[in-house]
Amino acid sequence: MLNLLIGPVAELAGTWLKGRVERGAAKTEAEVAKKKAEAVVYQRKANAEIDWDLEAIKGASTSWKDEWLTILFSIPMILAFIPGMEGIVAHGFEQLSQAPDWYFYSLGIIVSASFGFRGAAKFFKK
Repeated sequence: MLNLLIGPVAELAGTWLKGRVERGAAKTEAEVAKKKAEAVVYQRKANAEIDWDLEAIKGASTSWKDEWLTILFSIPMILAFIPGMEGIVAHGFEQLSQAPDWYFYSLGIIVSASFGFRGAAKFFKK
């Protein structure tokens, strides 16, 4: 009689345990799939940043904007070494200190677009 009772209980326990193992495996598979998807997103983001920089470099090969910005940013530095021009440089920076924030954000975007976003981002973080 005990044998008649033990068989169904063991089968029930086995079925329960099998279901639990399958649920655990499904949960693990879902977590692995999620991590793989996140890795793909990060890879695509990195590739997009590299592609952006490459396009900026290609565009710069036929453009004067990089040279123009370099000359423009060099003018105050050059004038600072010319006797009698120091006051003009100081006055210019004093006037710029009163410029609105949007002006400097816009300038940062222009420089970033010209020299490549990642390079400019490193520069502005300093």
